[in-house]
Amino acid sequence: MNENESEFKSTDGFGRLAKALKYSTQGLNHMVRHEAAFRQELIAAAVLVPLALWLPMSTMEKLWLLGSVVLMLIVETVNSAIEAVVDRVSLERHPLAGRAKDMGSAAVFMSVIWIVVVWASLAGPVLWRMLR
Repeated sequence: MNENESEFKSTDGFGRLAKALKYSTQGLNHMVRHEAAFRQELIAAAVLVPLALWLPMSTMEKLWLLGSVVLMLIVETVNSAIEAVVDRVSLERHPLAGRAKDMGSAAVFMSVIWIVVVWASLAGPVLWRMLR
């Protein structure tokens, strides 16, 4: 192992995949237990995913709707990871720490705007026709 590499970095085939699955599951559990925003977004996903599957739309349109929801959950996860690392380094207020957290928050905001754009343009007209 190179002295510049992490001792935690593994490269051993199936064992690596098993460990990756374990760590990913732990990460999702941490998100659900410790991140209120993620829990709120899961509630939104619990409404939007069945709605996307139920709407009479093409498979590609449904994938766009579902993809926007998944993107939001991914971005929220990355934002939470950034916040955790910043807090691990120091709990003191610092302009760079604030900037990092603000940029992560901006990424989440942009993903939510993307959901609104995708859902308004694809699902909006379908729902409008169904309600009329």
